[in-house]
Amino acid sequence: MEQLFTPNALVALAITVGAGLATVIGALLVVFARHTNTRLLAFGLAFAGGAMVYVSLVEIFVKSHLAFGEVHDDKTAYAYATLWFFVGVGLLVLIDRLVANPHASIDSEAVEKIADDPDRPVANVTMVHHHHEKALKRVGLMAALAITGHNLPEGLATFFATLEDPSVGLALALAIAIHNIPEGVSIAVPVYYATQSKAKAIWATVASGLAEPVGAVIGYLILAPFLSANVFGAVFGILAGAMVFLALDELLPAARRYAHGHETVYGIVSGMAMMAVSLMLFK
Repeated sequence: MEQLFTPNALVALAITVGAGLATVIGALLVVFARHTNTRLLAFGLAFAGGAMVYVSLVEIFVKSHLAFGEVHDDKTAYAYATLWFFVGVGLLVLIDRLVANPHASIDSEAVEKIADDPDRPVANVTMVHHHHEKALKRVGLMAALAITGHNLPEGLATFFATLEDPSVGLALALAIAIHNIPEGVSIAVPVYYATQSKAKAIWATVASGLAEPVGAVIGYLILAPFLSANVFGAVFGILAGAMVFLALDELLPAARRYAHGHETVYGIVSGMAMMAVSLMLFK
């Protein structure tokens, strides 16, 4: 317990907090735009979906494979990573079955009315039907939950890497902070458009970002003796599958509903490109 309060541990915790709260930058980019419209909403949701799919398949799934590879041969490790990936998909499917999806009841005519004035200020986008608000709130909640779960092991990784080698930990924290920005966008966009509240959008990203230091502290105090390569492999596999399902089932369909052109595909490609750049900078 006392070791938690050593200078090295406090530095590691501070770096982890900084990386986690980079999600707030994404929220600020969303809420301080002077004007917005449904086309921006479509682009933002698609951007978040593209970033989520890319990081899940290119980084998180690979982490699962590598973790299992520490204790199994390569073929077995890949099989376990794949298995846990679809366990993550299955968990989101179960949640989707248990929590009624409001998307089917969205009134498309209300979207069209709003889209007729693409330069409408944010404050005037009150014509959104109640069902739209309900759908967007659900998308925001699901994104926040998935990203919060993703941030827990990220916090553990950043914290322990910094304890072992501060330079390595700082580099890892920088990479995580960069790709936390689009994650903040993915949370803030639906929350802001559903509630028209800058404070709620920002605090939603703060709560998700703080999952990283919370995960670090929990792991440091309680979970560290029980962590293993197999456990990390399973966690990363589940998170990769859950995030891909969330993007394909929630974020991208929601983006398509509000698009009036190529906003969805442009958003997907932009989100993937942003995530790719952040990962290349880390490499």
